[in-house]
Amino acid sequence: MSQSEPAGPNEIIHQTLRLRIMAALTALPMGAAGLDFSRLKKLTGATDGNLGAHILALEKAGYIEVDKSFVDRRPRTTVTASGAGRNAFAAHAAFLKGVIGA
Repeated sequence: MSQSEPAGPNEIIHQTLRLRIMAALTALPMGAAGLDFSRLKKLTGATDGNLGAHILALEKAGYIEVDKSFVDRRPRTTVTASGAGRNAFAAHAAFLKGVIGA
């Protein structure tokens, strides 16, 4: 393994649903508004509770930022990838590409 290759998978991102969340969020351009909870739910096929738990895990790791607001008296949760999250996802993707190419 060369010095530029990641040592292993990112255990936080490696979980399937979190990988899907991060892939969706990092596909957005830097500075984009993020994705709301209902859109992430549709993209990932997760249940409310499951998605909420994984969003919390990613938020605790500093990989995403969560904004809670109200629109027309309805709660809206918007999730955005942080700079650290984008870097962690890129490193994890590089690791996976290395596995595939090996």
